[in-house]
Amino acid sequence: MDTWEMVVVHRWFKREFAEMPALVRGVAHEDRDRARYVAGFVEMMAGLLHHHHVGEDEMLWPKLLERVGGMDTELVQRMEQQHEVVGGALERVEQLLPKWRAQADQETRDELAEVLEGMSKALNEHLADEENHVLPLVSVYITQAEWDALGKNGASSMPKGAKGFDTIGMILQDATPEERQGFLKILPAPIRLLYKLVGAGIHRREKERRAA
Repeated sequence: MDTWEMVVVHRWFKREFAEMPALVRGVAHEDRDRARYVAGFVEMMAGLLHHHHVGEDEMLWPKLLERVGGMDTELVQRMEQQHEVVGGALERVEQLLPKWRAQADQETRDELAEVLEGMSKALNEHLADEENHVLPLVSVYITQAEWDALGKNGASSMPKGAKGFDTIGMILQDATPEERQGFLKILPAPIRLLYKLVGAGIHRREKERRAA
């Protein structure tokens, strides 16, 4: 079983959260319009990452721990610690966003950026461990039906409308031509057509707006 979809999703998460501290710090003190926009983006990405991790915790890890004999205890403990760091950071982000969205103050902005910076580092380590040590086990111990169910669970958290098209564009941003073709095939035909007609343009505009 090929787990390439997870690698593509990880690449998206790693890139966006690595760029996020600078995105937040780039908002001027008391620029409430920009703070609201950036806060909305951070909130969306944080929610998607949380859903991704909950899906793994509920639908993947229990099966692996049950089926893989002699699974590396040190690896499991390290990844659990990484999950805790990322989870704690997501909780702090959730606490900080309402104040920053409302006040656009420098103090909250800087704390938010610092939390995101630490989370990005832990996330990179965690996803690297997943790709190097866990995905090879998935190919052996998880059935195609179970893997497809995990994918459907992840897709259920996708935003609707313009944000959904922007999300698809972000996922595809660094994909190889083969990955891009494979990912688009997974999408329902109407969504695939709409993305080609209007969604890609929505993503380009949102990407430019974030970079402004």
